[in-house]
Amino acid sequence: MTLLNSEQIQALENTLPKWEVQENKIIRLFKFDNFVDAFGFMTQVAILSEKMNHHPEWSNVYSKVKIELTTHDEGGISILDIELASAIDNLKNQ
Repeated sequence: MTLLNSEQIQALENTLPKWEVQENKIIRLFKFDNFVDAFGFMTQVAILSEKMNHHPEWSNVYSKVKIELTTHDEGGISILDIELASAIDNLKNQ
């Protein structure tokens, strides 16, 4: 697996506009109406992540879920992070 180069990382503004790049991670905050909706979303992401064998760093406080993606084995952002972020965005848009 190779890390994205700086040009590819800059292009993420267009391909993943709701995600921010911070310290070799891509990060997004999701907001829901309540805890049950947030937890349900986390369950969907967990199943998706397990299928991809690529797992997020995340936190949940009531109706908010913060997801941070990085490829730990490589020490930065890889195509796996982009694929998982896109799949997560698709879950949120359903």
